[in-house]
Amino acid sequence: MAITIRTPQEIEKLRRSGQVVREILEHVREAVKPGATTLDLETAAAAKIKALGATPAFKGYRGYPCVLCTSINNEVVHGIPSAERKLREGDIVSIDTGVVMDGYYGDSAITVAVGKKVAAKTQKLLDVTRESLASAIREVKPGATLGDVGAAVQEVVEAEGFSVVRDFVGHGIGTKLHEDPQVPNYGTRGRGQKLQAGMVLAIEPMVNVGRPGVQVLKDGWTAVTEDGSLSAHFEHTVVVTENGAQVLTQ
Repeated sequence: MAITIRTPQEIEKLRRSGQVVREILEHVREAVKPGATTLDLETAAAAKIKALGATPAFKGYRGYPCVLCTSINNEVVHGIPSAERKLREGDIVSIDTGVVMDGYYGDSAITVAVGKKVAAKTQKLLDVTRESLASAIREVKPGATLGDVGAAVQEVVEAEGFSVVRDFVGHGIGTKLHEDPQVPNYGTRGRGQKLQAGMVLAIEPMVNVGRPGVQVLKDGWTAVTEDGSLSAHFEHTVVVTENGAQVLTQ
């Protein structure tokens, strides 16, 4: 496993890409409302990426057709934007995007409730998934392990009766969208790769209300929960520093 330790100059480039991703997600969040289509979100994102002088990281990656992934309700990740998919009051939509600027990548995801009428269980899923990411980020420091990071996610999620998706994991990121190491959202404390200052990771819990199993639809991309339960996804790109994690996408 070849893990790259980034220089301060590289981290500044990664930070710039991360901030652009943050701006895009904030812009797209404002377009989330009942009646909007996921293609409307895609169009808003594509225009913002262009305006910010960035290149989309997802479009064309392994043949993926869009700049965003938009995953509604029981869709876990990699939902393809479409003019046919309308958002409805009470839905949740996970919005995942990445860019490359000056050869360095940023990657982040949020899950947003549609409209004002959000079921209590749905809101709890969003809160727990967001907190599991925050808990994982608090573990990030030199000498900690990937097992510590994954266990932090798993402990928060399972304490609330939800489950962590195991088929998809986080990843290193830098001059490629996906680099070593893989960053699972489950694990055993003290096990796995030790973290070092200068490592850059995309940590991205995917959490299901029901069981952890997922399946990929016929489009070859969209992953859904096997049991039809709701799923949420939050992601930040972080750099390991001597003082803990620094989040590049917030």
